[in-house]
Amino acid sequence: TSMKRLNILLVALAIAFSVNAQWTDNPAVNTFIANCDSGAGEILISNNIYPQDTYIQWLYAADNGWSPWIQRLNKDGVPQWDTEGIHITTPNLATWSPGYALAAVEDGVVSMFRTGDAHHWAVKINEDGTFAWGEYGIMLFDGEGGGRSELLSTYYYNHDNGLWALGTDMDISYLQYINPDGTLRPKITISDPTKKCTNGKLIPAENGVFVVYAKQTIQGYSNYIKEIYVAGYNKNGEQIVPETLLFGLQTIGASYIHYAIPDQRGGAYVYHFHNAIGGVYNTYVTHFDATGTPTITNPNGVAVHTPDYSNYYTNAYATVDLNTNDVIIAYIQKDAYTQSQHRIYVNRITETGEVLLGEGLLVADYTGVSYNNIRVDAIDETSGFVVIYGTGQGRIEAVGYNIDNEPVWNTTISSTSYDKTISDNTSKYQWGQDIIAWINRDTGGLYGQNIDWAGALGEITPLPPPPTPCCYAPDNFDGSGVFNETTSSYGAMLTWDAPGYVCLHYNLYRQLLDDGPTEIIEIDVDQTSYYDEPAPGTYKYQLTAVYEDMESEFANTVDGNDYLIIEIPDYLSVPE
Repeated sequence: TSMKRLNILLVALAIAFSVNAQWTDNPAVNTFIANCDSGAGEILISNNIYPQDTYIQWLYAADNGWSPWIQRLNKDGVPQWDTEGIHITTPNLATWSPGYALAAVEDGVVSMFRTGDAHHWAVKINEDGTFAWGEYGIMLFDGEGGGRSELLSTYYYNHDNGLWALGTDMDISYLQYINPDGTLRPKITISDPTKKCTNGKLIPAENGVFVVYAKQTIQGYSNYIKEIYVAGYNKNGEQIVPETLLFGLQTIGASYIHYAIPDQRGGAYVYHFHNAIGGVYNTYVTHFDATGTPTITNPNGVAVHTPDYSNYYTNAYATVDLNTNDVIIAYIQKDAYTQSQHRIYVNRITETGEVLLGEGLLVADYTGVSYNNIRVDAIDETSGFVVIYGTGQGRIEAVGYNIDNEPVWNTTISSTSYDKTISDNTSKYQWGQDIIAWINRDTGGLYGQNIDWAGALGEITPLPPPPTPCCYAPDNFDGSGVFNETTSSYGAMLTWDAPGYVCLHYNLYRQLLDDGPTEIIEIDVDQTSYYDEPAPGTYKYQLTAVYEDMESEFANTVDGNDYLIIEIPDYLSVPE
């Protein structure tokens, strides 16, 4: 309800103003986040946009196996839970890592993992540290799919606070939508009788989700013959975009997997590195649009760097420029002979495959040390980007670039020399700051640091509060013809889910088919159902939410459309 939403925001604001800033501005000290053992790893970061929380998950071998701990930070970097974090202790997990996932939602965070008996589970933790679905959580995919995990929160692109979950066993991938209350939509099976369908990546799609996955057959001991495809599905388990080839057949090492990143326009960039083309290690990029159609037609994709038998171009990490929609991709050049002479480059590639920076922009030259854990994030405030990377000396560095790809600042995020296990991702720029985390592999402890869009550490100049969203549509619009015993006539009974933010009222659009007139019925904001009794005929119904300055798009139906067709019969007596 709107009152509940307001209370959550007020609590978040109270927390933000009642504590001192935790983020340090000293790269020799950095910010303590949680206690953990030096052997912990697999660190994931996920943001909750409202009320500006960041969740960090790490894993360690505990009594119940290789299992997750999670900490919640506010925007000032102050831990909100116990210094040990919250440990998911109930299920027994494997002693090795089959893959874990983390995704923030509007009112908490969801962790997904494979248990020791080869089932996928999802556990939701509320903002106050309680377990929304019980500590054991919910079992996914009817117990199938015992390998790698992927999660995608839908709150940030269609605002219904649910999640897509993807799990993989050795041969088959399983996809399922988790409703906000923890109930499950139908399981989707992605399989091929002759090939393994694995390593899926989840990308937001209109009315559903894209899955980017590999089809592969084993060749020899450690190689696979791979192709990479995309297909789209809706929440009810129906395929809405046919399987489409993105990368053609290549013989690739089993450990080389692909990556995908949303382009913020309904499609995605997909990239992977391998040596299947001419025996030269390189990174290749392709793209598909909001319809699932490839826009780069070369079945091998586009290379980030001209192939060079003397060097490898790998370990890539990408972001998308929100203004131009180019992919900005950073990668390491390593000499082929010893793989010890490291340089970092960045390139820009358009959705049609144009390589904009030629042989790449040199970010960090070889100085006798190695580089690792490259991260790159777009900075919307300045239309630039930042490259963050670790060094063989234990340091973490960052270089900021402007819209013209020119370096404008260079900041040391961590100058300490101890060995670090760096997070698999960053928070990306939100609220004016980016966050990276790591574990001290010498003595233990989870640490992190923020960096603002100008390269400064520590307390940031607060950005204006995000505007209250004013264009979110209702969801799960549904209805049918019903008989009204009071009036002895038929009408349409319509229901929907309210949007995540309070609107002024709803507009119900009713059109008599065959070019009939369209009428608009205004419905009170407190209602999520409406009974309509027009003259007999066949009607098209559509629903919007109206805000102070604009009207939303039409609500999606439970079937993924933006309209309902309902027939009102032409008789007035009670049916037999």
